[in-house]
Amino acid sequence: MNGREKKTGLLFSICISFFFMACLSWLWLYTCRQAAYEPISAFCRIMVEANPETEQQVFSALKEFHALTGPEIAGDRFLASYGYTVREFCKGYPLPALALSFALLLAILCVFLIIILRTDKKNRRRIDGLTDYLEQVNADAGGTVLQMREDDFSRLQDELYKTVTALRQTREDAVAAKKRFAENLENIAHQLKTPITAACLSLELMKRTYPDAHAEQIEKQLGRLNRLEESLLTLSKIDAGTLPFCRTTVDIYTALTLAAEHLSGLLQKENVSVSILDNGCVEFSGDLEWTMEALINLLKNCMEHSQPGGTVHCDYSENPLYARIRIWDEGSGFDPADIPHLFERFYRGRRAAGNGIGIGLALSRSIFALQNGTIAAYNREEGGACFEIRVYW
Repeated sequence: MNGREKKTGLLFSICISFFFMACLSWLWLYTCRQAAYEPISAFCRIMVEANPETEQQVFSALKEFHALTGPEIAGDRFLASYGYTVREFCKGYPLPALALSFALLLAILCVFLIIILRTDKKNRRRIDGLTDYLEQVNADAGGTVLQMREDDFSRLQDELYKTVTALRQTREDAVAAKKRFAENLENIAHQLKTPITAACLSLELMKRTYPDAHAEQIEKQLGRLNRLEESLLTLSKIDAGTLPFCRTTVDIYTALTLAAEHLSGLLQKENVSVSILDNGCVEFSGDLEWTMEALINLLKNCMEHSQPGGTVHCDYSENPLYARIRIWDEGSGFDPADIPHLFERFYRGRRAAGNGIGIGLALSRSIFALQNGTIAAYNREEGGACFEIRVYW
């Protein structure tokens, strides 16, 4: 409803209300006059019929009564001295007139009620329309267009449209920036691969021709660069949404066992064992290979913070909402200042061990996020650091 329609409707309502009020006022005035005229006429008729010789005196008195003003009549209680009260008069008050007056009053109230209900209905319909529009936007429904109308909600409608348009533009810019970042990251990873491969080949030739004590250190650094290149390539695929992900049924005990077996050489070297509690079959929908990759990074982190002879513990369970996996060590735990940043890319904590590059935990979080999961890190009250994974059904 635009402004002109609203003014027309309001004017119509006022006219209808005035019409009914005028009718009600006229009816009350007519009824009051009728109630005063008929009793006086009956009284005069009785007097004249009973005493015809008093006819002149009766009409003379009637003229004097008719000439009296309101203040002169008000408060007159002459008949009270003869035992007559107010309740004994106007006994023949016309009930149909009273009913008609009540009906007119009810009609006025109904008009206002109808106006209020119609206005409320239109407002609710308008609000529902704006709400549906926002729900479609939140659901990412394509081609959602706000139907522009002129009414009391025009300003809200304009601001909603501006906000949604700005958010869409911001989202498109963010998606484009993320895509460019993923592409750049992938290009960097591919560019690193060529010199790393060439350097590895040159190192092999140098070791055969000119054995050097520094060759082992160079080989370690090249291995680290190679792991960095592989991690960057994996992260770029995750950001671009092109990671080859095969959804199957993943048994948690099997995934933990395979991850521990993959680290068996490092575990033996560091003299650290892995204890996996067998709590029966707990499964979720995901990719077994990438789940193993994420668990390997978490197990390796706990292994690096364990003392020789220590144990990395693994436990899992399920409830109606999610499957839970816990991996913890017996070390000194996380530095409290590091916990909010542990899963950030290239972040290395104050108690970081080994020669990592700060990508493993970020990669694990991204892999479980693709499987509708989350990872949290905290220090156990009994001591040691703990990773808790929740994969929601």
